Amino acid sequence: MSSVTEPKLISGNANRPFATAVSRRMSMHRGMNIGLVDARVERFNDQEIFVEVYENVRGEDMFIIQPTSRPANDNLMELLIIADAMKRSSAGRVTAVIPYFGYARQDRRTKARTPISAKLVANLIAEAGIERVLTMDLHAAQIQGFFDLPVDNLYASPVFALDIKHHFKGNMDDIMVVSPDVGGVARARELAQRINAPLSIVDKRREKPGEVAEMTVIGNVEGKRCIIVDDMCDTAGTLCKAAEVLIDAGATEVHAYISHGVMSGPAVERITNSVMKSLVITDSIEPTEEVKNAPNIRIVPTAPMFAQAILNIWHGTSVSSLFDTKTLEPIYEGLYSIQD
Repeated sequence: MSSVTEPKLISGNANRPFATAVSRRMSMHRGMNIGLVDARVERFNDQEIFVEVYENVRGEDMFIIQPTSRPANDNLMELLIIADAMKRSSAGRVTAVIPYFGYARQDRRTKARTPISAKLVANLIAEAGIERVLTMDLHAAQIQGFFDLPVDNLYASPVFALDIKHHFKGNMDDIMVVSPDVGGVARARELAQRINAPLSIVDKRREKPGEVAEMTVIGNVEGKRCIIVDDMCDTAGTLCKAAEVLIDAGATEVHAYISHGVMSGPAVERITNSVMKSLVITDSIEPTEEVKNAPNIRIVPTAPMFAQAILNIWHGTSVSSLFDTKTLEPIYEGLYSIQD
C-alpha cells in the first residue's frame, strides 16, 4: 500500500540521532525533504507519557522510529502511545521501525513459572494498531512468528562484511570468524560466508546468567585475526573473556562485531581494558558519551540500510534484497570504497 504523498516519519525519544539520520538519507534518495513529523513526546510529573502530533497524518503511510532499548519500559510505552495517536488520527498504515527489539532475550520458558515476554510485547504492538514491524538482528529469529502481522528482520552482517573488507583490506587471508557460543553459530557462519573466512566457536558453560564458568575454543585460531560476531553486548563479561581465551589459544588479534551495543554497567570499562583491539557496534541503540569516547569502540551506521528498507516498504518492493552485500555497496558508497 503506497501513500499518494511521501512516507512520513515520527520518532520517539529512544534514538533521535538515528531517526534524523534515516530522515536525511531518505531525503537524499527522494530528492526532497522528508523530515520528522512535528510532535511532542514528553512526560507528566508522575512520568506518564504524553504524545501530541502537530501535523495532519490522515491517510498517510506512517513509520514510527523507536528502538525499545534502555529504559526499555519507557521506550516501549512511547512506541505504543505514538501508535495509538497515529491510529486515532486516521493514519493509513502504521509501521514500527524498531532497530533494537527489547525483551527479545525472553523468547521461551527456560524454567517453570516464567513468562515469554517477547510474545507479550508482540501482542501489545499488534493491539496498539501497528500493522508492520521493521527490525534488525532479532535475538531469536522465531520471534517473527510471535507476530500475526508482517515482520521484516534486517541483518547487520552485510554492513559488517563491507566494514571488514574495508578495514582488513590486504589481510583477509588471516581472518577467522568466531561465534562466542554454540547458539550463535548460524549468525557467525553467515558472516564468514560473506567474507570467505573460516569459522571457529568458543564453547562456554554458564553457571548462571551474566557469569561464565568455563570456555573452550573449538577450531585452530593460532596466528589468526579473530573477529567475534554476536547480536548484542550487554555487560561485556562474556565478550572480554572470550577475547582472552582466543589470545591464549594463539590468536594474534581479536576484534568484535556486535549488532546491538546495549552496554550496561561496567561494559565500557571492561572493553577499554580488554585485550580486544576493537569493538564495532551499530547505531541501533543511541550510544552514551562513555561509549563514544571509548578508544577501542567504533560505531557503524545502519541508518542508510533502514532508510532504503522504509522506502522499499513504502514502494511495495522487496526488503530481502537488502540482505545482499552487493545491494548495500551503492547505498554505502563513500563510506566504504571497496574494490573486489
